[in-house]
Amino acid sequence: MLHKPFNQNMQNLELSEQEIIRRQSLDELRQLGVEPYPAALYDVNAYSTDIKNKFRDEDVRRQVSIAGRIMPRRIMGKASFIELMDSKGRIQVYITRDDICPGENKDLYNTIFKKLTDIGDIVGITGFVFRTQTGEISVHAETFTVLSKSLKPLPIVKMKDGVVYDKFSDPELRYRQRYVDLLVNDNVKEIFVKRTLLFDAMREFFNQRGYLEVDTPVLQSIPGGAAARPFTTHMNALDIDLYLRIANELYLKRLIVGGFEGVYEFSRNFRNEGMDRTHNPEFTAMEIYVAYKDYKWMMEFTEQMLESVTLKVLGTTKVNVGDAEIDFKAPYKRVTMIDAIREHTGIDISGMDENQLRDVCKKLGVEQDETMGKGKLIDEIFGEKAEGKYIQPTFIIDYPIEMSPLCKRHRENPELTERFELMVNGKELANAYTELNDPIDQRERFEEQLRLSEKGDDEAMFIDQDFIRALEYGMPPTSGMGIGMDRLTMLLTGQTAIQEVLLFPMMRPEKTVKRDSSSIFTDLGIPEEWVAVVQKAGYLQAKSLKEVNPNKLHQDLCGMNKKFKMGLDNPTPDEVKSWIAKASGL
Repeated sequence: MLHKPFNQNMQNLELSEQEIIRRQSLDELRQLGVEPYPAALYDVNAYSTDIKNKFRDEDVRRQVSIAGRIMPRRIMGKASFIELMDSKGRIQVYITRDDICPGENKDLYNTIFKKLTDIGDIVGITGFVFRTQTGEISVHAETFTVLSKSLKPLPIVKMKDGVVYDKFSDPELRYRQRYVDLLVNDNVKEIFVKRTLLFDAMREFFNQRGYLEVDTPVLQSIPGGAAARPFTTHMNALDIDLYLRIANELYLKRLIVGGFEGVYEFSRNFRNEGMDRTHNPEFTAMEIYVAYKDYKWMMEFTEQMLESVTLKVLGTTKVNVGDAEIDFKAPYKRVTMIDAIREHTGIDISGMDENQLRDVCKKLGVEQDETMGKGKLIDEIFGEKAEGKYIQPTFIIDYPIEMSPLCKRHRENPELTERFELMVNGKELANAYTELNDPIDQRERFEEQLRLSEKGDDEAMFIDQDFIRALEYGMPPTSGMGIGMDRLTMLLTGQTAIQEVLLFPMMRPEKTVKRDSSSIFTDLGIPEEWVAVVQKAGYLQAKSLKEVNPNKLHQDLCGMNKKFKMGLDNPTPDEVKSWIAKASGL
């Protein structure tokens, strides 16, 4: 059997029929002298929603230049309609042959527009705004420019009799291909616009009060400021191991020592822990520290801030999350940690030692292990039995000292700390302290964390000697607060999964089906140029040929050779049988 050399059409084996057609259109555009990816600036001076909002029938005809993707379109004879989607919305465009092709050559309309452009292509339109006979505000095209040829077809959502078909709704596909999600699911972009509005509103609230936005290191020699497992990396230039930031607290407090009265930062933090619907290893937190304040002041500041930003982003303080309506209007309820546990378990844990707390965990069915100290045990009890009960914004205050190594002892009870967490919809949203500024007490707390680390607690804090040195220069009385920006965005947009408010959430690697190398197939006698065809037919591993009907495989291969115009010499039925016979021995 004679074999032809590898043909460029072999690449079509990896493409769908639509993708092949679009690549053919791409070649034809270039043959007609149209560059499908022009480099020149395209001057856009109007957007879909602005055009519609500003249109008045009595106004002088308005000339516009717009650009966007072709979405649904109705191709007719000499006149057609397309729906153009730009960054702000969609608008109908009316295109006639003689308007965009005023001369004798009508290729721009008859060939380029009608035959060589597709849904998803990005085009530029200049023309004037008008209202159609059906009353729809539209743009009457006078010029038509191809700006970017789309080689993959967009998923097209169809609706018939109120039923949606072909919806792009699979969560994993949506998160992995967010660029498609943003294009075809109208509500998704709104979530991220609100996210940005939230950051802007919070920034404005802080700036109006004279607090300074700062940046602190992401790469740190000591992962401080929180009890969490860090990511590690290595810096070649200094030949040292470093950690990705788990929190920015200790650097911000150094700035308070340095004389700033109030500083804040929106920080990207990284914690090498689990992933679920409310946790992502990479997340955004806002932390703010203000000198000469305490946690009581910070509670009032936090509830005022949340009421303000919610009003600015949503126009109301009320949000709906699932079946719950949550109201961010201040003031919020205050409950001590001890009272919260007592209320939801009937057990008063105040004054208990580690062994007594372990007995409580056993009684309540709360998981524990030998690495846990008093603080971790109390945290587990609260998390399992009380935290989920607080749907409306509620400050849980006055935590046991073992839970808060960076927090000042309570002024009235040295067994407690001046700390609060804000619970909303059954989850922690914010965490705040009257900050510990006694360097001797701070060192003792760090040393206790070191003992926990030696017991096997991989979330215990490191001792940061430089931070202690900073405190020894004197830090004024200070209150600090951190808030999870992703979780707050979830609340304000009514989402129940953190992945819905992250443009590109962490995903597991895409699953790939194992393919045998070409040599394994050629060992069966299959010519190398036919290996890709056999795999395209669904036989990615040579052993999968064992049970194949040779006549069917022969017909499939010959059909694919013809369909994809590969120009290969078809194998004979006997050759195919010999391949399968050899595969049976694998």
